[in-house]
Amino acid sequence: MSGPSTYVPKSETAKWFDDRLPIARLVHDSFVVFPTPRNLNYMWTFGGILTFCLVAQIATGVVLAMHYVPNELMAFDSVQHIKRDVNYGWLIQPMHAVGASMFFVAVYLHIFRGLYYGSYKAPREVLWILGVFIFLAMMATGFLGYTLPWGQMSFWGATVITNLFSSIPIVGSSIVTWLWGGFSVGNPTLNRFFSLHYLLPFVIFGLVILHVWALHVAGQNNPTGLDIKQPSDSVPMAPYAISKDVFAMFVFLLPFAYFVFFMPDWLGHADNYIEANPLSTPPHIVPEWYFLPFYAILRAITFDIGPIPAKLGGVIAMVSAIVVLIFIPWLDTSRIRSCKYRPIFKWCFWGFVFTCLALGYLGAMPAEPPYVGWAQFFTLCYFAFFLVAMPIVGIIETPDRLPRSITESVLGKNPSGGGGGMPSGAAAGPEKR
Repeated sequence: MSGPSTYVPKSETAKWFDDRLPIARLVHDSFVVFPTPRNLNYMWTFGGILTFCLVAQIATGVVLAMHYVPNELMAFDSVQHIKRDVNYGWLIQPMHAVGASMFFVAVYLHIFRGLYYGSYKAPREVLWILGVFIFLAMMATGFLGYTLPWGQMSFWGATVITNLFSSIPIVGSSIVTWLWGGFSVGNPTLNRFFSLHYLLPFVIFGLVILHVWALHVAGQNNPTGLDIKQPSDSVPMAPYAISKDVFAMFVFLLPFAYFVFFMPDWLGHADNYIEANPLSTPPHIVPEWYFLPFYAILRAITFDIGPIPAKLGGVIAMVSAIVVLIFIPWLDTSRIRSCKYRPIFKWCFWGFVFTCLALGYLGAMPAEPPYVGWAQFFTLCYFAFFLVAMPIVGIIETPDRLPRSITESVLGKNPSGGGGGMPSGAAAGPEKR
């Protein structure tokens, strides 16, 4: 994407390393001179923010693993020991706990940005699919981490979610037994979940490397959805995009730090600060906030669907709500990438955002009327966005006219150095993808 390398070693030592292991050349070509669309806004800074979150979660998680005891009799107390007695445990444990929530805040904004600006369209299909795999791995890691404090919500959340696998015909019971390590959630379960929770962040890190690689092959999308066609359409990643990322990261760290230092337990459920008790069921079992929309979809299926029982139907709906993201590049039939130039689909997108927020609220409510009815309605809206709006709107919609180039979208009419004097808003011709 960036063309021939422009890296020149500045010393004999650098030249020696470059001939044998060109890491400096890779960094220079991928993160210094890599051509970045000049019209990127701050929604494009969440990739760097997510990288920071992942590194912070791995670093704090490794330290916590040195002191955490994955035993059902000692897990809850070991978390309290970390917070009270371990050097800087008062900082490291809240950073890890709050960091999980901030990680999901950033990833949801990253996904919504990709949907709004069509970052899943050709040639970025593999880039998008790798992002969905990262999201799935994040959800698994988040769920496993939620069980480790071994509070009431940890224990009962693990019980409820793992029991869902029992709805799978033939192999369901065997999967549940393997996950539990026995016939109920207990010490073997905690050991398994701790091991997997420690492993998965490194799997995510590997997927992120592939994600960044795919990004540098296909190139970055931008708010217009146009490709880089001339030198004036782009700027080097450093210092322009890097400085914007650094500024956005500091802004992102402000609420992060506020929660860590002043409200470290606010994002967790109150019942999870009570030690797990298998003989006392909480009145309302809920997962962490970032799982609530999918939890609402799970509970929305309260009826049998032909031969499929309600429990299995709920599991299928919940899994489908994530898997459908993989097929978005082929569900969207529009030739235009960005919602900025799609007047009908733009309304569909904001309706989808409201649907996700509504499902999040309903997931936190009891599974009773009227919440179940509303959850069923918004579940239908959720799938209608992907299976109805994307295919049909792309065919019937008349898009607004695109600018001729990225430069023209930034500088307007007759941009200096940009190609041509076509008025802003003129059609982009056959290359409107």
